[in-house]
Amino acid sequence: MRTNQPVCVTGASGFVAAHIVRELLERGYRVRGTVRNAVQAGKYGFLTSLPGAGERLELVGADLLTAGAYDAAVAGCDIVIHTASPYLVNVADPQRDLVDPAVKGTLNVLQSARSAGVRRVVLTSSIAAICDEPVEGKVLTEADWNERSSLERNPYYFSKVSAERAAWKFVDERAAGFDLVAINPFMVVGPSIGPGLNVSNAIFRDLLTGVFPAIMNLAWGFVDVRDVATAHVAAIEHVDATGRYICAGDVLTMKEVIAILRDAGYGAGSKLPRLPLTSPIGDLAIKLLSYTQPRGSGSYLRTHVGKVMRYDNGKIRRDLGVHFRPARESLLAAVADLVRWGHVKPPLQGPSREPPSATASTP
Repeated sequence: MRTNQPVCVTGASGFVAAHIVRELLERGYRVRGTVRNAVQAGKYGFLTSLPGAGERLELVGADLLTAGAYDAAVAGCDIVIHTASPYLVNVADPQRDLVDPAVKGTLNVLQSARSAGVRRVVLTSSIAAICDEPVEGKVLTEADWNERSSLERNPYYFSKVSAERAAWKFVDERAAGFDLVAINPFMVVGPSIGPGLNVSNAIFRDLLTGVFPAIMNLAWGFVDVRDVATAHVAAIEHVDATGRYICAGDVLTMKEVIAILRDAGYGAGSKLPRLPLTSPIGDLAIKLLSYTQPRGSGSYLRTHVGKVMRYDNGKIRRDLGVHFRPARESLLAAVADLVRWGHVKPPLQGPSREPPSATASTP
């Protein structure tokens, strides 16, 4: 589906979006990226310094909640990749801070795409739109929908499923004129192109700095941010791409993540948790303690401690040819990147393996 027209990437300065911009530029695309506010000289140097950016990257300001704000951004584009959406766990007002920006922002972008005659929109959704709480023995597929989250229960999850449902409803009911593809990643980690600390990589900082007092019975499905970027670009290049795509690789427990960090030399001088609370009694203790936490964190702990989310990523591998890096590789790249940007201190003893660079190619 490659054309000479620019690809619009919303929220271009974000963790995932910046990698999408990088990959599009590497493949010779023209890119028009939107950022939250008016473009300020030097603020987005990590984007404008990417190879090819000088000739083929344009940045424009657009506000998610302003109707028509994306009209100029998508004008003349065949493709829109919509990534802009808040990723926060704890907020003062979930409706105002999470749901409204996610849903209204998505609808604003889709309306602009419809008016501009865009041919395809790729939406960055989430595994949160597929499942709220892991169910024992259940293997998730793209046919599953999160039907349990609410403003009180996992509000971030609720914002993601609300936004994706609104997008599909828009396409079904408004003669959109474009086809929609949704990418549904799990825990996105890896090296960051910009200096900001994203919520997923912040888990490793919190592990290393003592925020987690114990080893909890939690598990995450990891996916490298570079593989997520590849999936988005594949979704615009494969004409027959359709529907939703679970985008996640290995599942690791917190215990396994901590073991990887220690093995790589990050244990010395850090505050990695040592106390195991991974038994049924430990699970109960964590759930009781969750009521002392902010609403988002507490709700997440109560619905995820002691459970493992399973999923089938066969569709994205078959349809889009996406392959996933081993979680260990992505995890170590993420932590090395936290050191590089100054979010955590370097290990007292060096890692046993050199993590990949931020621009490493997908295997």
